[in-house]
Amino acid sequence: MLDWLQMVHRRFWTEKIERAWERRSVVWMSGVRRVGKTYLCLDLPEIEYFDCELPATRRRLEDPHAFLDSARGKRVVLDEIHRLENPSELLKIAADHYPDTRVLATGSSTLGASTKFRDTLTGRKTEIWLTPMASQYLEDFGQPDISHRLVRGGLPPFFLAPEFPEREFQEWIDGYWAKDIQEMFRLERRQSFQKCAELLMTQSGGIFEASRFTDTCEISRPTVRNYLAVMEETFLMHVVRPFSSHTASEITSAPKVYAFDTGFVCYHRGWRDLRQEDLGALWEHYVLNELHARLQTRRISYWRDKRGHEVDFVLVPHGGAPIAIECKWSADGFNPANLRSFRRRYPGGENFVVAYDVTRAFRRTYGELNVEFVSLSELADAVVRRER
Repeated sequence: MLDWLQMVHRRFWTEKIERAWERRSVVWMSGVRRVGKTYLCLDLPEIEYFDCELPATRRRLEDPHAFLDSARGKRVVLDEIHRLENPSELLKIAADHYPDTRVLATGSSTLGASTKFRDTLTGRKTEIWLTPMASQYLEDFGQPDISHRLVRGGLPPFFLAPEFPEREFQEWIDGYWAKDIQEMFRLERRQSFQKCAELLMTQSGGIFEASRFTDTCEISRPTVRNYLAVMEETFLMHVVRPFSSHTASEITSAPKVYAFDTGFVCYHRGWRDLRQEDLGALWEHYVLNELHARLQTRRISYWRDKRGHEVDFVLVPHGGAPIAIECKWSADGFNPANLRSFRRRYPGGENFVVAYDVTRAFRRTYGELNVEFVSLSELADAVVRRER
């Protein structure tokens, strides 16, 4: 399987890295453990690769100037750079004094997520977020079946495993705690943290209320919120906040929390063979992953009023009206009531229904409401164009 992984060329991401290097000499690529950062780095041409998990590599990087002198004019990958004692120092020196050296640094969290990063390199680096497998890569990985992707998830080793990788899911969680959480955040109470993560996975896509976790996890509400913030920084959870104009009829403060990957949702819910009623929730997660991959942002909201009308995702392009997105496994399952309620308050923006069974875009009109029914790739293309 590892040899097969090395044969997959993810052109979308390699081209994104090359464009990022054209803007700045230092690129920070983040993403969860085993999402494929190392294989993507090794696929780049003319690369010198350094694994910062190796003691010999860390010793070599103890003198940043000496190392960068030896790498002058080259293309260098520093994988898992958070293992260094002061990773931001090396990257700052590279950005300020070695502009002809291209550096790609990788890690499992946002830059500055922990005290190890004493400088977030504002204005000195370009950031890339490597997400789990997006839709355009199913063919590249030799498995176009969407149900396989939903159950196994978007981490390549899990997706490609010959059998359902049940043991690997738990090993991944254990490794996440040991290598990401302990090394960067030094949290205590492993059992409480992992129980909180397990509950969030099980309830993924629902509205977050800290009080639901206090008794089961035996922690306070502030600790629950702190754990969620750490999970968000390390990409384990995505917090989707409500879009509103702070009127009395809208939900204004309760976020929704989505697990980073459909495979882990299925694992924690005990789903192996998907039922029809499971597909809608997983499709919503998959659409969110696609938006993250293509837009490279978490500036995605949802909308809900106190009468129960809800729009799955809301995007606000620069200087434009809000874009409303409804996720449906089948276009036949769409009811315009939610979008009508949203547009009565926020008129003028575009309305999309992204459905698995739509292969070619079409439009329907519901009174004064115009709705575009699109495939996932068509949705991604449309929102990317509006962000430019």
